[in-house]
Amino acid sequence: MANQTDFIQTLTEGYHTKGESIVLGAAILEGEVIPEAQVRIPLKTLNRHGLIAGATGTGKTKTIQVLSEQLSSFGIPVLMMDIKGDFSGIAAKGEEKPFITERHQKIGIPYSSSSFPVELMTLSEQNGIRLRATVSEFGPVLFSRILDLNDTQAGVVSVIFKYCDDNKMPLLDLKDIKKVLNYITEEGKEEIEAAYGKISTSTTGTILRKIIELEQQGGDLFFGELSFDINDLMRFDENGKGYVNIIRLTDIQDKPKLFSTFMLSLLAEIYQQMPEKGDADQPELVLFIDEAHLIFNEASKTLLDQIETIVKLIRSKGIGIYFITQNPMDVPSGVLAQLGLKIQHALRAFTANDRKAIKLTADNYPTSEFYQTEELITSLGIGEALVTALSEKGTPTPLAATMLRAPQSRMDILTPAEIEAINAKSKLVRKYSEIIDRESACEILTKKIEAAYEQATQAQQTQAEETKSSEPSTASVVGKSVLKVVTSASFIRGAFSILSKILKK
Repeated sequence: MANQTDFIQTLTEGYHTKGESIVLGAAILEGEVIPEAQVRIPLKTLNRHGLIAGATGTGKTKTIQVLSEQLSSFGIPVLMMDIKGDFSGIAAKGEEKPFITERHQKIGIPYSSSSFPVELMTLSEQNGIRLRATVSEFGPVLFSRILDLNDTQAGVVSVIFKYCDDNKMPLLDLKDIKKVLNYITEEGKEEIEAAYGKISTSTTGTILRKIIELEQQGGDLFFGELSFDINDLMRFDENGKGYVNIIRLTDIQDKPKLFSTFMLSLLAEIYQQMPEKGDADQPELVLFIDEAHLIFNEASKTLLDQIETIVKLIRSKGIGIYFITQNPMDVPSGVLAQLGLKIQHALRAFTANDRKAIKLTADNYPTSEFYQTEELITSLGIGEALVTALSEKGTPTPLAATMLRAPQSRMDILTPAEIEAINAKSKLVRKYSEIIDRESACEILTKKIEAAYEQATQAQQTQAEETKSSEPSTASVVGKSVLKVVTSASFIRGAFSILSKILKK
């Protein structure tokens, strides 16, 4: 039997903090909760990212809820990507029930119910704050990676962005870039070749098909104006609590490309706009990405590399990213290595592959003289998890099987009426509800082409009238027919010649 005194001392020293911290719960030893061994996560290291994993029904959602509540209480805003739609209850007060009272007595933490300030956001047509971004904001490199283009295709995308920049044509939505793609292979082909070199129609055709694929997954709703300002995530209520921003993604599971597109654009935007924070006492913003496998399973290698790079660099901006998934093996090793806080709920071993995955998972945690990690992972109860974090010095804390505290807010979803009430009083819903469709590349090129055709037609009509007036009155019927054919052919060649010259201007 493990020495309880040694256990308490190890856990107390390992989870001691000088600054502010979040109390997750109390450690468990041989099935007994030890209230003296509380598990604390320092705010100072919450920008070192994290992982929350476990089988369905083991308590992951409630763990995220507890973390979000505690962060909000310390004035740290949260962005939660809610794919299952079961997180909205954080906006309403919880209800103390007998099992909650019993749990909190065991862990030695008093229970109090509370609600937290919430904003509801959407990538689709659901009610809430509409999230959008323009194609130009992505830039050619990121846009190419999202479409999973090869180097040649990415080069053409770069030419498109350069051409639009040179000619002051904003790329705002997908119809803009589709119009430019059609233009550079048809009416504007000579103009583009003269300035930027030849472009293969098969290459532009491939790019167009990739854009249509993205469009069919909802990209046409996401790309456009008004672009979302990431500063609107950094808000507090009148009591100083950080807003919990919930992106409702219940209709996005079958659109992984749209989800990964949004994710990458958001991370890139935050990284570009946020100033360096250095060694701050607490993070500026914490992101929770539920069902993280939807990003990683559908992402190309280049997209994965981009995500890994941003995860490595963004913590210096004071941003913490937490991935939620059933199996830790869903997260690529390069990303997994960057995650300081790990909360592992129970895994179930039904097959040989399951047992292999559990062994690999156990190997990702610090060794402990108090636990057989591989066995413990399968025997954890609901609302219990293995926890290891980073201390204020940046060293891993001892592994602790933990009974987690219960959420202070409602452990159920909001009703449609409650969701409507939140949206009705939201200033951001009103700010982003208007769809702006200002003149951009599509409209500019359409006008240019129409004007060129009109000018060419007028010129040829004038030429045809002059030719007709100079015809001899004694021309034979056969002669007139021949002249008509020649004039028609001349008109067509002349029209295209004039149109080409006009479009080059």
